[in-house]
Amino acid sequence: MSTVISHPRAYATVTGHAATFVTPAGQSVRLDVAAGDDIRQLIVFHAARHAREYGAPVELVTAGDRGEHHLLVHPDGAFAPADTHAQPPASDTGRHTPRHGTHGKEVSEQAPQSDSPAHTPEPAVESPARPSFLTPAPTVHTRARGWRGALSSIGIRIRPSAAHRRRAEWTATVARQWAGCRTIAVVNGKGGVGKTMTCAMLAAVYAREGGGNVLAWDNNDTRGTLGWRTEPGQYDTTLRDLLPAAPTLLAPTAGVADIAGFVHHQQADRYDVLRSNPELLATDQRITATDFDQLMQVAARFYRLVVFDSGNDESADRWLRMIDYSYQLVIPTLATPESAESAALLLDALRGRDERGAALAAHAVVVVTQPEPSAVAARRIADGFAEHSRAVHIIPFDPALKAGPLRFDHLRARTRDAWLSVAASATETL
Repeated sequence: MSTVISHPRAYATVTGHAATFVTPAGQSVRLDVAAGDDIRQLIVFHAARHAREYGAPVELVTAGDRGEHHLLVHPDGAFAPADTHAQPPASDTGRHTPRHGTHGKEVSEQAPQSDSPAHTPEPAVESPARPSFLTPAPTVHTRARGWRGALSSIGIRIRPSAAHRRRAEWTATVARQWAGCRTIAVVNGKGGVGKTMTCAMLAAVYAREGGGNVLAWDNNDTRGTLGWRTEPGQYDTTLRDLLPAAPTLLAPTAGVADIAGFVHHQQADRYDVLRSNPELLATDQRITATDFDQLMQVAARFYRLVVFDSGNDESADRWLRMIDYSYQLVIPTLATPESAESAALLLDALRGRDERGAALAAHAVVVVTQPEPSAVAARRIADGFAEHSRAVHIIPFDPALKAGPLRFDHLRARTRDAWLSVAASATETL
């Protein structure tokens, strides 16, 4: 008798902040995370990557200090407890040897059952079905715009357009909540390519649609300008002020509002900014990897999502540590050869750094911003990245992005939709 397992299977044995991950093909990989990070999130990340390769969910079997668990991990990173009732029993006398069948599925042969008669249980008495007294929560729909919105406001229902349906899907995606803090790094080794703009716009989308608790972190040694292009808060504080206060903020007695003295809240866009000090030289505000770890613990304590605005020094401790903590990379570039080449070189360097860097590069989202109304150059750059990243988006020319304060409401409707689409793409791997 044979039993077919409907999904490829991966295994993970967890020990503290490390794990041994065995791929469905039988390859063993060691995974490590920093103190304070959850190794299980990295395990699920790897399982989802293999699910994308197989084009089907992967059954993940984990073992460790929390017992043994069977999860079904989908290509988009979503997971749920796996149905193990159909699996053959594992015993010393009835073990099965897996072999790979077609399409990455495993086929296992089970030892013959004993000839002894089996006890047949009495059939269970089914309870009659009853209706629920609870009313399901209504689905949240985005409001139609233009003439459809005007007609809808007076009670005339018009079928939503394709653009409206896409916008509703993007909005639902970016409003999603996760268990634990997630991080997105906005990176490009060249200055003036739109990193600060991208960080602010993504933070605004996630905070406005997901209900706040989003931090935009200026992780820059060399005159980061995120503080210049966002609203100042009530206190004139920067990352250098937060660092010595970290132990107090991490204490059990710390309150959720205590972080407000160190960040700058954006009233309309609803996210907070952790500033660097652009008035200081880089030598006066460098932080170590240990400092970064402690700051990250504070960020994870008070925020559900952190968007890093990175500096240009890819050798800095804080830049490298940011990559170690990131779940997703967003790489902005202008529609110019120099900034696009810098972005491509960064992707190449990450692919060769280590397995985590290669995974981040493979799933990177590239954002090409039009510095002028013509879209020809932007389309050419975007086409060049199509085979080397997970998604490529073009941000249309918008005067509100060129200089001055960054406010989501100041953008044209077309530009707001473009940023919503970028944010939805970046969320897929979180």
